[in-house]
Amino acid sequence: MASAAERFASNMNFGLLGRATELKQRLLFVLGALIVYRLGTYIPIPGIDPQILQEIYKQHANGVLGVFNMFSGGALSRMTIFALAVTPYISASIIIQLMGVAVPHLAALKKEGEAGRRKINQYTRYGTLFLAILQAYGISSGLEGMQANGQSAVLHPGAFFQFSTVVTLTGGTMFLMWLGEQITQRGIGQGISLIIFTGIIANLPSAFISTFELGRKGVISTPVILLIIALVLGLIALIVYMERAQRRILIQYPKRQVGNKIMQGESTHLPLKLNASGVIPPIFASSILLFPLTIAGFNAEGGSGILRSIATHLAHGQPLYIAAYAGIIVFFSFFYTAVVFNPVETADNLRKNGGFIAGIRPGKPTADYLDYVLTRLTVVGAAYLCLVCVIPELLIAEYAIPFYLGGTSLLIVVNVVID
Repeated sequence: MASAAERFASNMNFGLLGRATELKQRLLFVLGALIVYRLGTYIPIPGIDPQILQEIYKQHANGVLGVFNMFSGGALSRMTIFALAVTPYISASIIIQLMGVAVPHLAALKKEGEAGRRKINQYTRYGTLFLAILQAYGISSGLEGMQANGQSAVLHPGAFFQFSTVVTLTGGTMFLMWLGEQITQRGIGQGISLIIFTGIIANLPSAFISTFELGRKGVISTPVILLIIALVLGLIALIVYMERAQRRILIQYPKRQVGNKIMQGESTHLPLKLNASGVIPPIFASSILLFPLTIAGFNAEGGSGILRSIATHLAHGQPLYIAAYAGIIVFFSFFYTAVVFNPVETADNLRKNGGFIAGIRPGKPTADYLDYVLTRLTVVGAAYLCLVCVIPELLIAEYAIPFYLGGTSLLIVVNVVID
């Protein structure tokens, strides 16, 4: 008996060791990939004067460039090959998902399993390439028109600079998209989320230092700094609580006969998350607002009155920006929840497997009940996302604290850590 127990323990340890070895390989791959990403955020594109660029960034740090810089992990402020980061990929994903509801071909692809998913991913890649080229051209043109102390950040403006910048920035975005896919397949977690997470974490120390420096200079009082720290800790606790909250719907299965076996009746739970959409709505909202803000911000000084008006009214802390930000978050909370959970399909699957909700008839009544519960949950989830994202935006506008302490960054960091 002792020998058999020892052999069993030995086999268990060997199995655990084997799994641990694979886990270590995946972790090392993720670590290596993220190191490559961080190194790329320090490789500058050619033809840029770094000192003038820093002056320009300081002038717009609390505006559109600050938001863009957060998603790029500091690459934009250094104007490196990864300055666009994965923003075009996120925007392309938004477009493809919206088209998936309106275009029958894409809707049919979603039902084709793995083959359909690969085709949709391919369309997303094409969309990423198109948007990356468009945004890279906007950045190259905007850089030529921006000045600090009467000097341009571009050493030699012209067609060659624009071409080289578009190729470099587009290539950097496509490489990051590929790297994110490799992390998802060969590493741990969702690759794109990890890339964004790494960029935010890498800049958190400097964000805290900048905040404390504002306190040292007297721009922000000590009570306000303590309030900001307490608010950040409170938001982290709220995010953890709300992201783990769920509504469990009791599902019952009656006693039934399968072949020659009689299956006893049993009950289980159908968990519905309070925030089924996760961090997608804030990221989508920031990405959607980022595109017009980028154009307006780069051309506000020398552009038309319309561009200057857009840059003014869509600035952080302005009522129009807050309203648009909250409205887009609410929209995508409902939209993405509808994409990831189909009450009609779920009710049909329950009916086929003999399951039912106590007091609710199978079929359409079950679908209506699930839709009713999910709608109420989504209302609370959308309000929670707006609260977490809008309050930091107001503080950022009032006290000019770094963007890395915003609600979207906290949501991304906490959710990736939980995952």
